[in-house]
Amino acid sequence: SRLRTLNLMASPPRATPLTPNLVNKAGSPEIQAWVRTGVLDSVLEDLAGEAKQRGLFDSSEAYVDASFARAKGGGAGVGNTKAGKGVKIMAIVDRCGLPLSLSTHAASPHESTLVQLSLDLSFAEDAPANLIGDKAYDSDPLDAALRERGVEMIAPHRRNRRRPRTQDGRRLRRAKRRWIVERFFGWMQWKRRLLVRWEYHLENFLAFVQLSAICMFFKHLGF
Repeated sequence: SRLRTLNLMASPPRATPLTPNLVNKAGSPEIQAWVRTGVLDSVLEDLAGEAKQRGLFDSSEAYVDASFARAKGGGAGVGNTKAGKGVKIMAIVDRCGLPLSLSTHAASPHESTLVQLSLDLSFAEDAPANLIGDKAYDSDPLDAALRERGVEMIAPHRRNRRRPRTQDGRRLRRAKRRWIVERFFGWMQWKRRLLVRWEYHLENFLAFVQLSAICMFFKHLGF
């Protein structure tokens, strides 16, 4: 697993997404191919498996959230919001703050409608037993859909909720640990390339998001 990951990251300079010729607005066929063929997904799966073998990856409880990035490069996958045109980065992280799922979407759809898709895109073997989010994920249809998948959604109720409350107060105490996913976005967006999407092609921006997660795994595993 480690050798496969390191071999993928040690490609020739022209195919390495960190080289200057690959960070322009239009991007490069190489970096787009890495996303379309699932190379970066495979690297993340290997790293998640390595972390789990070492006991550094706990997906029994996970935290979900989204972050907004303004889009100034145009292209597909951009949505209109009150804050302007942008993209939404959806992330599900484990107790250690390592990502289970990472994807980018147009900023227009509501976060609660992207949760199931995020779980489908997970590169961890097992789905989390408990998924914790903020008030944006207070949705009875979402709760029911996730329960069918064996996932319990834990999210505080909105103040303007009209339907009967469904969350157990004791389980809601887990929501106090939501800072873990917020810290993850702080780590990731410390890389200025992810604060604003300048890339025209969605695959280029997604590649930088995934590379940021790979760097986190490398640091966590001591590579």
